[in-house]
Amino acid sequence: MTIPTDQIIVQGIEFYAYHGVPDAEQVIGHRYRVDLTAYLDLREAGRTDDLRHTVSYGDLARLVIQIGTTQQVRLLETLAERICTAILEQFPPIQRVELFIAKRLPPTGTITELAGVKITRERS
Repeated sequence: MTIPTDQIIVQGIEFYAYHGVPDAEQVIGHRYRVDLTAYLDLREAGRTDDLRHTVSYGDLARLVIQIGTTQQVRLLETLAERICTAILEQFPPIQRVELFIAKRLPPTGTITELAGVKITRERS
């Protein structure tokens, strides 16, 4: 199947959560930022002006926050994988999702604005 080139983009989804390798990070917590791009065919939505033919960006943002704040993990890679999996499971029109997740002001021993991972997952 060819992946559509149409995109829904949601940037700057932020939440506070308790993820990290050191135990202290799982107690203290950090701010996180997620940017996502969902690939799906938007032609029918454009023709009809009907939300039933697309995916609500609000629903996508709420799912990211729900997973990010309730499923504590050690690695950003794990959190990114869980979010992408849930998006593909809960929103059948989406054929591919690109997700960037960043920890704001991570404890690196240096002055670092953010550290993150970016992954891409496709419907199989």
